[in-house]
Amino acid sequence: MKILIIEDEILLADSLRAMLEGKGFSVEAVHDGETGAEYAETGVYDLLILDVMMPGMDGYQVCTEIRKQSNVPIIMLS
Repeated sequence: MKILIIEDEILLADSLRAMLEGKGFSVEAVHDGETGAEYAETGVYDLLILDVMMPGMDGYQVCTEIRKQSNVPIIMLS
């Protein structure tokens, strides 16, 4: 299972990535909404973990962009 984490708090993103990789998942993490939307549109992911509050493009805007092209499951963090 391939997971994308979109989280602006680097320590939290790295902690989530390490925990999920420890469970055998393939994980990528990015730290802003614009990059996250780009990764989600160009990559193949089984799950997105998406922060709500981010500077610039927030999680709701990223989710809206992703939903235009994909039905990938999304877990929103707040």
